[in-house]
Amino acid sequence: MDEERFERQKRFILEVDKEKKVLRQTHISGYERQEDDAEHAWHMALMTYLLKEYANEPFDLAKTMAMTLIHDIVEIDAGDTYAYDAAAHKDKAEREGKAADRIFGILPDDQRDELKGLWMEFEANETPEAHFAHAMDNFQPVLLNDANDGRDWVAHGVKRSQPSKRNEVTRLGSEDLYRYAEKLFDKNTDEGHLKQE
Repeated sequence: MDEERFERQKRFILEVDKEKKVLRQTHISGYERQEDDAEHAWHMALMTYLLKEYANEPFDLAKTMAMTLIHDIVEIDAGDTYAYDAAAHKDKAEREGKAADRIFGILPDDQRDELKGLWMEFEANETPEAHFAHAMDNFQPVLLNDANDGRDWVAHGVKRSQPSKRNEVTRLGSEDLYRYAEKLFDKNTDEGHLKQE
């Protein structure tokens, strides 16, 4: 065993455990509490496996699952940026870029480059893998919001057009899931959980 390499891997493993402390605005089903970033990533990875048949194009399943598992690690430093907080999005890329350098920099160089590369590929959203990972990132909170009677949307005064605009990214990865999400937005608008324009 290369002890120095192992120590860096162990440091990274313990560092990313902090992702369990980063709370998201979305609540778990049943609305008992907010979900954390680690739960969100795990849920996305499982969804990637289960919903792969709805992808618009063939993609590397293992790579996409890995991408979903690491995509929010940067939020350990940068914090969770709420999807509909325009002000917080202004410096999001800068905050997350610095976090990626520090956190992935803990790893041995080869693994640093591999995982940071996956994160950058997710952010660029130009490959089939990134397209489907983004579809999962958007679709997961939609399912939870719908399961919770739209309470997070209500709490933030979200308008029907806001999740619909975000859903355009889902369309790149899955037309089927895009259309299903739009039906959920219509339903939640009819039920008063999403504001009319």
